[in-house]
Amino acid sequence: MNKYELTLVISSKVEEDEKTAALDKAKALIERFGGTITNVDDWGKKRLAYEIQKMKEAFYYFIKFEAESTAPAEIESRIRIQDNVIRYLIVSDEA
Repeated sequence: MNKYELTLVISSKVEEDEKTAALDKAKALIERFGGTITNVDDWGKKRLAYEIQKMKEAFYYFIKFEAESTAPAEIESRIRIQDNVIRYLIVSDEA
């Protein structure tokens, strides 16, 4: 099992329940592909470095998980089509 970190940037224009649903979908995808979530870090609403889709702020989440090496590609391909996720990135967390 390899260690990874998923960064999710969720639109600031969504309601609380939609934001929670987007986060829960990401967690479910990790577990669906055999991953184990070790930590979820909620940074809250932060200012974006540059404007994305006419938004200056968004919600940031960092999810640490362990999974097989094939899981990140599968997870990214499904997160890509979520409406409220404006940016995402999975990186290896082998520190």
